[in-house]
Amino acid sequence: MNRCIPFLVLLLSLVGTAWGQQVPGGFGNTGFGATQPMSTTNTSPSGIDDSTKVIYGPTTTRYILEDDVLNNRRTLYPVDTTMDEVHRFLYVQRSHNLYQDLGALGTPMHPVFVNVPDQLGAQTGYTVFDAYAYQPLSVKYYNTKSPFTDMYVALGGRNQNILRFDFAQNITPRWNVGFAVQRFTSEKQYGVAGNNDPNKLLAQNWSGVIHTNYRSKNEKYTLLANFINMNHTLAEQGGVLSGTSVTGETIIYNYTGNSRLTGNSVGNGYFTSPNSSEIRNDYHIYQQFAPAEGIQLFHRLDYKRHKNFYQDTTLAVNAGFYKAILGTAANLGDTSKIVLDARFRLLENQVGLKGIFERNGSAFNYRAYLRNRIYGQYTQYATGYAQSNEYETRRFETFLGGWLGYYFPDSLSQITAEAEYQVGGGYRLQGQLTSRLLTAGYSSIFVQPTLLQERFQSNIVNWRNEGFNLRGYNHAFGKLNLRYRKLQIEPGVNYYLLTNYVYFDQQAIAQQASGSFSVLQTGLGYRLAAGKFLASGQAYYTLQSTRSYLQTPPFFMNARFQYEVLYAKALYIQVGVDLHYKSPYYANAYMPITQQFYLQNSQQVEGYILADLYANLRVNRTRLFVKLTHANQGVLQPGYFVAPNYLQMRRGFAFGVDWYLFD
Repeated sequence: MNRCIPFLVLLLSLVGTAWGQQVPGGFGNTGFGATQPMSTTNTSPSGIDDSTKVIYGPTTTRYILEDDVLNNRRTLYPVDTTMDEVHRFLYVQRSHNLYQDLGALGTPMHPVFVNVPDQLGAQTGYTVFDAYAYQPLSVKYYNTKSPFTDMYVALGGRNQNILRFDFAQNITPRWNVGFAVQRFTSEKQYGVAGNNDPNKLLAQNWSGVIHTNYRSKNEKYTLLANFINMNHTLAEQGGVLSGTSVTGETIIYNYTGNSRLTGNSVGNGYFTSPNSSEIRNDYHIYQQFAPAEGIQLFHRLDYKRHKNFYQDTTLAVNAGFYKAILGTAANLGDTSKIVLDARFRLLENQVGLKGIFERNGSAFNYRAYLRNRIYGQYTQYATGYAQSNEYETRRFETFLGGWLGYYFPDSLSQITAEAEYQVGGGYRLQGQLTSRLLTAGYSSIFVQPTLLQERFQSNIVNWRNEGFNLRGYNHAFGKLNLRYRKLQIEPGVNYYLLTNYVYFDQQAIAQQASGSFSVLQTGLGYRLAAGKFLASGQAYYTLQSTRSYLQTPPFFMNARFQYEVLYAKALYIQVGVDLHYKSPYYANAYMPITQQFYLQNSQQVEGYILADLYANLRVNRTRLFVKLTHANQGVLQPGYFVAPNYLQMRRGFAFGVDWYLFD
């Protein structure tokens, strides 16, 4: 019977529909030290004493992550019952503002600072909706003594709404199955004809994951598996047009203006308008077997199917929008539409040997592996009425890699080193030292351009860059963790040397810079907890040897000021304000055809302090928040731009509930 269980688990884990698990939003590689949000320590009560009240609760529901299993870390994470950051329900806020979007929930997202690739091998290049999808390596695998349910709803300002439902239950003491599903929507804030406009929806998202984990009775065999689905759609607006007041003055912050991209009526009040979409289906399996002490065989298998789509069936109306960006690169033919359909398929297989040896409180960990990828990207585009063209890229890639780690007896210090080589070109090296006072390291990766950077064809713009060289990212980082009584300070520094950097120029065309340029970033994280008062935040200052290929804000700041009270011995309340500021800079603009951000030097954005007022509350296991977003709108100016031609959302009231059930 035990021999059949792993195969039954695998079958159940891969059958189902579009359901998901923990909050989506893997934000990629934001670097170490100063570019990372400062780690926090909760000052509010962190748990509930279930032993004196109920049998089941947060202490009887734990989860693990695949990375901990892979690295033989015996880490069991408790369900989070803290109130800190409950009010940060939008994805940009969850990333501590290290990403920019187009001002509303569900719009394309892009890193504010240097984004270092986290793996070798060519990728699709379609990443602007990554944060809205569950990530295979971030799935939580539960072990529950009773059924666990997490129900979450956030009714955001200006109709930005999120609904999420998570469930997990142990079938046997060693086998758990769970799922989660998330739905969110947002509405346009300009380019609509009132609240009754049937075309007012801006973004819609269904995402989810089914997951399972199993371990054998003798702990020799472990299985983790998940299936992820996302269906994301976005009405493309191209930004807002400025307006004119009754006195003839230009209205720059025109929240009730028209959008730059528009559509045509198809009857009954509905329009055909430019729109983008992305559909993902990801299957992931991790399993390991330990035949002897210190020796483990492990296997990872991934199968991915991604589809990115863009269409504008009113090209005759919107031709000026594309021509203004593409300039001489535009190739407007006699077709009346743009239809692009890019489909990516990947089969990735990784097998290896790993293990851990422990002695006198210290431990040595090792891993060696072989990884293969077979992938293809097929793109079809319209060339005229009922006519289309297509092109395809297929490749096979092989990688060899290894990983070493040493853990000191104090359990807080470790040294790790990793190397990976791509047969035929490309490598990745990384080393890191982590201790109580210092985190420091160095990484180097030379990786292929994305498939979209290499080649893109459509009826409006084309390029082929098959001669691009490997992109190089060298990154040295360091961060101190200093504490004095109630004060915690984390000064840090990041240095990047970027070689053969690939970017999208001011005509939204993929280009490669010759030579190298550097980026130096210093930062300071702080946290002061004095009684019921808390002040925390991060500040970064960035210098670049050139801004011809990469634009980042010179100064960046997050700050939070919070006060906590206990009412009637049962209601915990945190009231506070979140502040965020970026100095004015020429942030990248967005091209909807390619779903890429590109350089521009005509419009500065940001240069504005954004203030959000909030109150987080907790009664028993239920967490709530109320929030006034963009509370300072109109105090100094009517608004501001978060990206060229895209306005930050206006002032709005948000409310949310996160409710745990353990039986």
